Amino acid sequence: MKPLEAISVVEEKKIVPVVTINNVNDAIKLGEALCEGGLPIAEITFRTSSAEGAIKEISKNIPEMLVGAGTVINLEQAKRALDAGAAFIVSPGINRSIIEFAIDNDIPIFPGVCTPTELMIALEYNLPVVKFFPAKQYGGLDTIKALAAPFPGIKFMPTGGINADNITKYLEFDRIIACGGSWMVKENLINDGEFSKIIELTKEALALVK
Repeated sequence: MKPLEAISVVEEKKIVPVVTINNVNDAIKLGEALCEGGLPIAEITFRTSSAEGAIKEISKNIPEMLVGAGTVINLEQAKRALDAGAAFIVSPGINRSIIEFAIDNDIPIFPGVCTPTELMIALEYNLPVVKFFPAKQYGGLDTIKALAAPFPGIKFMPTGGINADNITKYLEFDRIIACGGSWMVKENLINDGEFSKIIELTKEALALVK
């Protein structure tokens, strides 16, 4: 899938579940739950040693799902994510080596930004979308609108502190293509095998943004 195609899927779904998996054996069940809930997309964070295996399992066994790698903080992780089958890469900040690797390998990259300077670095690479992170702590929607004004060519995917209570307000702003969130895929729900609850929460989340 080409970068613009992947971005189109993200924009269509409007929500990117941010997933932390501690056990690779939970990956398929998690992917199936998201698909059943109507949201065949996930950002598997490199916060655990199971991330690479989880991406590999989902990309191999659930081809209809768009699975990417999140919390990618160095080039080595980016390479592992791509080898595992990640369809996109998300990083919490700006890292030129990750951005350049993604561009060279034709994979979408959503680097984290929260300042004008970081936005200008993203624009050096003609990136169409950036992650705004951590959204809540850096002023949320008001800050995104302030940043968007002098940079009309770029759009945002805010993550951090976004939930069922505020996601619709974020998505009302036309420069936001989607929001990242974990409330429907909380770590404890995955660890406890509560995949039926994940299905339920995913359906509720989708209903909010339709």
